[in-house]
Amino acid sequence: MFRIQSVLSPELEALTHYVIGCCITVHRELGPGLLERVYGRAVPLELRHAGISFETDKRIPVMYRGKILCHQTLDVVVAGQLVLELKSVEHLAPVHRAQVICYLKISQLPVGLLINFNVPILQDGIKRIVL
Repeated sequence: MFRIQSVLSPELEALTHYVIGCCITVHRELGPGLLERVYGRAVPLELRHAGISFETDKRIPVMYRGKILCHQTLDVVVAGQLVLELKSVEHLAPVHRAQVICYLKISQLPVGLLINFNVPILQDGIKRIVL
């Protein structure tokens, strides 16, 4: 199998894989078709069960020319290193990917997972974004 060399540390790669595993567990139990907020409540329960630290509804300041414009709320920040953006939509759109890229820029975190739970097989709904 061909693998692309990662720019992330082995520890962050492992964390990313653990988080994906937690999301797969939630998806296997609940299946597709529920509202985003349901998965938004289940994923933190699974992360906690796995012993992974996280913050939900993390507020990040949006800066412009040295001034705070407002605060953006991120769905989940895992171990202070990974943005987890949860969706339950028919199809992920380019704007969803742009949203995660923007979140990574304002939070200065290196990696994000955009996860759409509204798919038959969760692996098809996962997009990994690295800055």
